[in-house]
Amino acid sequence: MSGNYEAMRKTPPGILLIRSIRGKDLSLKSYRYMVLFVTFIAYACYHASRKPSSIVKSVLDPEREKGSGRNPWPLGNVFIRENVEGFDGNRMSIKGWYPFNGPDGTSKLGEIDVAFLSCYSVGMYVAGHLGDSLDLRLFLTCGMIFSGIFVGLFGMGYFWNIHVFWYFLVMQMLAGLFQATGWPSVVAVIGNWFGKRKRGLIMGVWNAHTSVGNISGSLLAACVLDYGWGWSFIVPGALIVLGGILVYLFLAAYPEDIGFHCEHGSAKDMDEVINDEEFQIQNGSEVALEKCGSRKGSGSRKSVPLFDAFFIPGVIPFALCLFFSKLVAYTFLYWLPFYLSQTEIGGQYISVKSAGNLSTLFDVGGIVGGILAGYTSDKLNARATIAATFLYAAIPTMLIYRSFGNVSQGVNILLMVISGLFINGPYALITTAVSADLGTHSSLRGDSRALATVTAIIDGTGSVGAALGPLLTGFLSKKGWDAVFGMLTVCALIAGLLLSRLVVAEITEIAYGPIHSSSEQQIHEASASESLLSDQRR
Repeated sequence: MSGNYEAMRKTPPGILLIRSIRGKDLSLKSYRYMVLFVTFIAYACYHASRKPSSIVKSVLDPEREKGSGRNPWPLGNVFIRENVEGFDGNRMSIKGWYPFNGPDGTSKLGEIDVAFLSCYSVGMYVAGHLGDSLDLRLFLTCGMIFSGIFVGLFGMGYFWNIHVFWYFLVMQMLAGLFQATGWPSVVAVIGNWFGKRKRGLIMGVWNAHTSVGNISGSLLAACVLDYGWGWSFIVPGALIVLGGILVYLFLAAYPEDIGFHCEHGSAKDMDEVINDEEFQIQNGSEVALEKCGSRKGSGSRKSVPLFDAFFIPGVIPFALCLFFSKLVAYTFLYWLPFYLSQTEIGGQYISVKSAGNLSTLFDVGGIVGGILAGYTSDKLNARATIAATFLYAAIPTMLIYRSFGNVSQGVNILLMVISGLFINGPYALITTAVSADLGTHSSLRGDSRALATVTAIIDGTGSVGAALGPLLTGFLSKKGWDAVFGMLTVCALIAGLLLSRLVVAEITEIAYGPIHSSSEQQIHEASASESLLSDQRR
């Protein structure tokens, strides 16, 4: 009786409603599709709510902003010429929004970005451990709702006529803290439902939520910009709140939460069972649930301490690699629209709306890059090699984009898409498939959980770089954009070099056979670490 009550308590209310309407349960495959869909929407909402600050930069600090097109791409032309005569007289007299329109306006915008990302990176370490300790569904729901509230409050500064810098700074800091709840949680949920087989491809496709969120956030923020820049924050903020409600209603964090049990109750065994087609005893469209073992759903397994998770083989090199890789990716995320609006392309400048909408093509390339990196890493079983290859390819791509992106409109679009492919590809691979692989590493024993913790360590370290990149860009852009692109190419080179040892081990294995993979070698060398982690069961 108590077991049935526990199952009801953990089952999301939306799933209970579906069961009552259908009169029978869904199949395991259907639940997995539901998990993919809900987590995809959830993190797309997270990224959509981060995008407005990059869109409104040129409105808050209109160094060259003289015009605004009425029909932004894709509704109108891709490039809309600036038109001094057609510009709104009121905005021309205001010339931005104090305190961002002063001589140090660009630096202040950079400080706003770094405030958000610094709190995001610090919060990531805490959120990862909490995610492995608490109910992931409730944890993610609260994080999304509060993120939306503080994003919206930033936009309310427009309607409340607030011109105090600390207000915007505090709102960004609080938003960053709650945004940190997202990534460790969604990766942990996906890792709970999907085993390692084809994980790179599945997560490569699933990771398109990052680019979909960036694109939708850019389009939403740009479309409501004419009504006041505050709406560019309020609308995405409302969107993530709605996403939080969706998560609360329909997300099952563990298969056990909705009645799917495994024989031994361990996370590793559950992954094997989920990927075993014979486990699904089909009766029409219904899967017969096996009632076995003790229930180990949300909040039942033990979490691995943060410090111990650092010693899981592979965590540190990938975390350091992501530091530099995410620095590059987030510099483009936060500054690409501003760069496009301040750069003469094909003999003309484009409007803020056009720059914001055009920057979404970078994320289109990122979608392709994430899928391609995941698929090839599955085929070759070489995550580090694929990540390093993409990073090295990003170096000449960025230099070519800087040198020839202003030649014509078509050339700019082509080079932007290619840059997005090589820059976001390794970033997507490391934060998804690699994090999930390491979070279910064989050095973890029994019921210990480290998915969210490992994801938090890797992405948290990367977020420190993500905070540093936009900050440095705010200062380096004063010396010229060549200095910014020089910094980005150096960071991409360092990121690739940090994976050199793992790359050599993977290539050796591919060339001479699976004597010992790089991860297996590290497992044998880290026996002390294994025994320490296995003690977490006790």
